[in-house]
Amino acid sequence: MTILVTGAAGFIGMHVCAELLKRGETVLGIDNLNDYYDPNLKSARLHILAENNNFTFTECDFADASALNNVTRGAKLSSIIHLGAQAGVRYSIENPSAYIQSNLVGHANILELSRNSDSLDHLVYASSSSVYGGNTKLPFAVEDRADTPVSLYAATKRSNELLSQSYAHLYGLPQTGLRFFTVYGPWGRPDMALWLFTEAILGGKPIRIFNHGDMARDFTYIDDITSGILAVLDGPPKQGQSNAFGNPAPHKIYNIGNNKPEPLLHLVDVLEQALGMKAERQLEDMQPGDVKETYADTAALETDFGFKAKTSIDVGIPIFVNWYKGFYRL
Repeated sequence: MTILVTGAAGFIGMHVCAELLKRGETVLGIDNLNDYYDPNLKSARLHILAENNNFTFTECDFADASALNNVTRGAKLSSIIHLGAQAGVRYSIENPSAYIQSNLVGHANILELSRNSDSLDHLVYASSSSVYGGNTKLPFAVEDRADTPVSLYAATKRSNELLSQSYAHLYGLPQTGLRFFTVYGPWGRPDMALWLFTEAILGGKPIRIFNHGDMARDFTYIDDITSGILAVLDGPPKQGQSNAFGNPAPHKIYNIGNNKPEPLLHLVDVLEQALGMKAERQLEDMQPGDVKETYADTAALETDFGFKAKTSIDVGIPIFVNWYKGFYRL
């Protein structure tokens, strides 16, 4: 049996594939290798995974239903971990069509593939903390309303959850959605704050700090995210369990985060210490589509799967900095 991982060349996808391979799974990875950020970084991630004979990669855009069906034809899929998406809140303001195609059409294609599979036990898919929009109640709980997105990216992720709920209700398709909270760590994404700050500080350039630093994020280390994904993968929801939609369909949604919002300026302090360099801080107004604070209520994930994030930014940031310097031979 094979586990399909979409977005396999991505940050989270690479780490999930690596952990699946460690436990002896056969993994089929797909990714369209787009140029939203440096494709060379994606190729480097795939090079690491390709060292394991149980990993197969095919370049494929899952928003193309025909291509997706061709790649998976004949594969006995036990489960799908759908991590591929057009990422980035700010880019969604500039290029909405990319999000409609990848995040909406693509998610629907994955649902159809799952529905028509005779062997599939579970579809796990990536959602986002951004679905909470401008909510001011903290921490964010899965039961909170999530119908006021402040970015197109958030709107597509919430739409994915609603599509999945419909498929679970109509076809009995077991699914779990995970709302990720600001993931960071080695092999991370170059458009994320920690990477951007590190790159700027080492290059002697100012770092842009939005809302004049009055922001906080529930920064979650990649190893914690990966362990949570694999724990959930092994426990598909069952028909008849109550879910966040007040419906007995086999579909659960969880927050997966560090359960501890860190002030953005504290992140900069820890990063400066790890780099042994001071940052030139350029304070700016809040950007469109951004939110002031994120904070994950992870009680449900802890109750159902024993998940509890273990890695503080004081530990995780130095690990990222060491990886970054090694990767770029600094």
